[in-house]
Amino acid sequence: MRTLITHIKQLHQVEQETENRTRVSGKDMAVVPFLEDAWLLIENGHIHSFGAMSSVPETQVSEHINASGRHVLPTWVDSHTHLVFAAPRDGEFVDRIKGASYEEIARKGGGILNSARRLADMDEQQLYEQSLQRLLRVMGQGTGAIEIKSGYGLSLEAEMKMLRVIRRLKEHVPIPVKASFLAAHAYPMEYRENKEAYIDLIINEMLPRVAGEGLADYMDVFCEQGFFGVPETERLLEAGWKHGLKPKIHANQLHYSGGVQVGVKHNALSVDHLECVGDDEINALKGRNTMPVLLPGAAFFLGIQYQPARRIIDAGLPVCLATDYNPGSCPSGNVPLLLSIACTQLKMTPEEAVNAVTINGAAALELEKEMGTIKVGKRGSVIITERMPSLAHIPYDFGNSPVFKVVYN
Repeated sequence: MRTLITHIKQLHQVEQETENRTRVSGKDMAVVPFLEDAWLLIENGHIHSFGAMSSVPETQVSEHINASGRHVLPTWVDSHTHLVFAAPRDGEFVDRIKGASYEEIARKGGGILNSARRLADMDEQQLYEQSLQRLLRVMGQGTGAIEIKSGYGLSLEAEMKMLRVIRRLKEHVPIPVKASFLAAHAYPMEYRENKEAYIDLIINEMLPRVAGEGLADYMDVFCEQGFFGVPETERLLEAGWKHGLKPKIHANQLHYSGGVQVGVKHNALSVDHLECVGDDEINALKGRNTMPVLLPGAAFFLGIQYQPARRIIDAGLPVCLATDYNPGSCPSGNVPLLLSIACTQLKMTPEEAVNAVTINGAAALELEKEMGTIKVGKRGSVIITERMPSLAHIPYDFGNSPVFKVVYN
């Protein structure tokens, strides 16, 4: 199968074979390399070659797409989602409008526990079918790789059910899907007075089953006041490492929880949320491979403070953006909308935002060798935009889809 795309206005994130960019940081985030008036050849699912239209090859192809002056860039990599869930939580949305806080709703058995109850009651096939429709929807918006967490199970069988659904999604879509085991998302009601017993359940019963069946790529913990503190997080991350599951943790969403520092200490692939970031957190991240992942869609929907993206980037660090698609705090997996929020509220430039969901998103999922840039040998998954004057038009034209066509592999 050979697909040739010609007459591309600008081909973005181009990388020569001699280059080896795995992430971009600091001031380098402001640059997205591009080629004007270009062509791109995809062969057997991978990028074969690209160049200026003056050098377009004369070759037999299975499909020829005339981009007609449209932009082409790598598909989005969404490194943090909770896409597998049973039901929306629009009632809680109304409660928050009337003044209830996220923490108040959680204390009353809402929030994560609400999702857990509904998921426990749902048939696995129905859960898969609903989740597949959500995944296909975000793929239509340009997402070409995704991470999905468990964490709405909170029991052995329900967590296994979620992870089995994620595995089925991996098998039935043409994009990489990574699974994170997040039983440490909240304490079930029956363990509220015996939290140690729930941690033991995760470590001694859930982890061996999950790892034994190869159902997860990563271990996640919600390190936050009122959820899992630093000592509990450390125990859980250490247990995950023993089963070969690298950490990707929720950190510093609602408070200065110590989550960033504990994530860095345990070589977490990423620390995610980061609404609460100061000098200590930035200094902990400097010189380390742990990726800061910002989820401004959740801050937008909850009406809480945004992540200090400018401060993090200006400190020379990389930034990744992800949607946090979930039924409670961000019921949207729309990456173009995420870019608009990042530019208008976090004051990221369009180039910084695009880097954050392409090359840095790939790094946050260990996909940097196959996703994130236009490079010979990488996956031939690209977005062909609608006609637009520049890359900045994607976040500028907020609420409208920039996608004309998505090519997968």
